[in-house]
Amino acid sequence: MVDTAIVDVDGTLVDTNYHHAVAWSRALARYDVSVPLWRLHRGVGMGGDVFVPEVAGEDVERRHGDDLREAWSEEFDQVIDEIRPLDGAAELLRSLKDRGFRLVLASSGARKHVEHFLDLVDGRDVADAWTTSEDAETSKPAPDLVQNALAKVEGRSAAMIGDSVYDVMAAGHLDVPTLALLTGGFSAAELRETGAQAVFESPRDLHDHLDETVLARPS
Repeated sequence: MVDTAIVDVDGTLVDTNYHHAVAWSRALARYDVSVPLWRLHRGVGMGGDVFVPEVAGEDVERRHGDDLREAWSEEFDQVIDEIRPLDGAAELLRSLKDRGFRLVLASSGARKHVEHFLDLVDGRDVADAWTTSEDAETSKPAPDLVQNALAKVEGRSAAMIGDSVYDVMAAGHLDVPTLALLTGGFSAAELRETGAQAVFESPRDLHDHLDETVLARPS
């Protein structure tokens, strides 16, 4: 009985994942912490509270965690104007809304970043609600954000659209099916093995095949 579409923002609607990795690399370098970019990319999709200990270790989190997150924000602000919407993102959102779904844009990002990205995809005009880091005590892959997104619109049940294995994990904790995109840099095999119901190349590809998914029409 799906009546709500929960759509991740970073990496799903806007092309940010590699910008995130570079910003984290520069933030870590301020504290003489070296982590290869490929490993940083593998963690993109987690919230910053989970990301630092995962990619750099618990000791780095204890010594520099909050400072690193602040440094990351400063570095990300330097590249945010380079970020562009992914092909078909705005059309996908409009189609979901036109089909009658309650539409929530789910991000664990800072409010200023989320609102910037909403403007890139005309999200304010179509979304019933959106989330930021203020809406989840624990970020992905914990399910808090997905649960709170559904609660914001008083939906009965949802399907998730995301680009990372962490989106799939977060939704899976609540038995919410995920339609995954390759735009985050994770492979189709990884996404399916984590539990994605289907995998699409891009927002445009999903838009063109919505009738073949659980988001064809509200149940």
